[in-house]
Amino acid sequence: MYGALLKGCGQRPVIKMIELPILGQNFAATITEGPILGIDLGTTHSLVAVLQHGAPRVLLDQDGDPLIPSVVSYPVDGPPVVGKAALARAGFDPTRTIFSSKRLIGRSMEDLRDEMATLPYALVEAEDREMALIDLGDRKITPQEVCGRILRACRDLAAVQLKMAPEMLTRAVITVPAYFDDAQRQATRRAAKLAGLEVLRMVSEPTAAALAYGLDKSGSSRVAVYDLGGGTFDLSILELQGDVFRVLATSGDTHLGGDDFDRAILINCAAEIQQQSGVDVLADPGARAALRLIAERTKKALSSAEEADFVYHDAELGIAYRRTIDWRAFQGWIAPLVQRTLDGCSMALQDAGLTPPDIHEVVLVGGSTRVPLVKAAVSQFFGRPCHDELNPDTVVALGAAIQAGVLGGQVQNALLLDVTPLSLGIATAEGTVSKLILRNATIPAQAKEGFTTFVDGQTAVKFTILQGERELAKDCRELGEFVLRGIPPMPAGLPKIGVRFHLDADGVLHVRAKEERSGVSAEITVKPKHGLTDEEVETMLADAWENAESDLVTRQVADLHGQLGNVRRAVEKHLDIARQHLEAHALERLEDAFEDANQASCLNEPGPLKGILDELETAAHPLAEALMNHVAREAVRDRFVSDLIDE
Repeated sequence: MYGALLKGCGQRPVIKMIELPILGQNFAATITEGPILGIDLGTTHSLVAVLQHGAPRVLLDQDGDPLIPSVVSYPVDGPPVVGKAALARAGFDPTRTIFSSKRLIGRSMEDLRDEMATLPYALVEAEDREMALIDLGDRKITPQEVCGRILRACRDLAAVQLKMAPEMLTRAVITVPAYFDDAQRQATRRAAKLAGLEVLRMVSEPTAAALAYGLDKSGSSRVAVYDLGGGTFDLSILELQGDVFRVLATSGDTHLGGDDFDRAILINCAAEIQQQSGVDVLADPGARAALRLIAERTKKALSSAEEADFVYHDAELGIAYRRTIDWRAFQGWIAPLVQRTLDGCSMALQDAGLTPPDIHEVVLVGGSTRVPLVKAAVSQFFGRPCHDELNPDTVVALGAAIQAGVLGGQVQNALLLDVTPLSLGIATAEGTVSKLILRNATIPAQAKEGFTTFVDGQTAVKFTILQGERELAKDCRELGEFVLRGIPPMPAGLPKIGVRFHLDADGVLHVRAKEERSGVSAEITVKPKHGLTDEEVETMLADAWENAESDLVTRQVADLHGQLGNVRRAVEKHLDIARQHLEAHALERLEDAFEDANQASCLNEPGPLKGILDELETAAHPLAEALMNHVAREAVRDRFVSDLIDE
């Protein structure tokens, strides 16, 4: 049996954040393969870029287009097709044509409950784990497989343009949303492996954009990168000092983007169609696919015109729908979505300890920033014009190529210091969270803290790894767990278990636990059951802010009850020795303190609990001395002095 985990008694160890080196000339010197690719795996489109002759460039297809539609179609009678060919099949094979797979990766069915209503293809829960699968009818596939096809298409395009065999292009820097959690990052890495690519580094999309934007800048500045793509939103505050790009804070929503703008148009028009015809067009997968494409075209038209026509016909059902949508109606539909992005901006500024006037420049990234309301709202929020000189579709891929050049040794002295979006910690026996790596800590980072056992003779300890901002374990999200076995039986509190967290440059968490006395150890690369929903991330942060004071009190009470229980059990275990060896006044004080401790379970205020704990510890000092003397006497009983000298 394994017992619970107890925080080490005494003063809390200092948590040290250690920035590990990112660049290495030794690594660069060993490169013998083709160039490292920089890939922007997007929700709507993906791009691939390389660094050549000291400058990044996005690679184009045979039509001169840099954008590869992030769409994969699976014909019944043929191999999968990717990109433009797959997009062309969406109208007549909607249930087997998969788009927006980036929004599915690393998620469960519960995470995607609201998404399913407007998807033309079917999702089902995996039988063996909490992960959403795509049901093609004759078989089920994972979102990782779909993303792997898209990444392979990027690799194949690079092979054609660079006139190299695909086997020479095996390494890549891939960008991910800053708010991607552990499950989503690891799922992306697995997708790359399916595409035959080794991910040398994952870079947050806003950081990549800042790298592309600021490579030729000098001096020091604070930059806000507002990244609104097809399916995700990120806001990162960076400090640029020469060649160092340091992320100060990040906020975001991995389920908010241009797809939601399309969905707003689709839902409003579908409701009007049903009102006019009595037909629920969203019940038909083919109609959902067609309406989505029409909504996307309407959105793009409204980015450069004051009105656009939404036209949908279905001769079989007698539907002939036409509506002219003006920019006012469109803005009304998407205003709540845009406001959510501004809320994220406020949160990032608050975390960085800054206000809008402290930001020197604002950079727009992502195709959805072309929507006039978005650009106007962001400019108004920060009180300054936004930079959109670089193509918002390509700037992230360019930044990925620059980071690939850094890893390949072609770019010197550039250093990226990214951050983790949520705190990481361990659940304790008291039901609290011992946070080892804090939110917005610079990565790579590592931290170590000491723990001990909860019951006598405990030979194994289960570690539950959590992510979130609340003080109690039940209010945070479980990422994974593992067991440290083989601990020699010892009294509770005697084992010394060191737990080390290492968060690598890709945001992937590695945990190691070691019992110092015996040397037994266990470790795990955390593989979460599934990803966090955007609402959960937002709720975690909002709840942590709103409940900070009450959480702190609850945490203190739980810790004090845990410490009091440990001391009380130790005293109870040795009361017979106390009654034999303590003087009358010392024994009376100990028994009174012990009685108060037994009656303290109903107390929920830190002050009285701390007083009872202090009194019990003070009253137990004579008992501790008596125990040491007792052990010493037992050790030398019936032995001669010469025996002890020989030892």
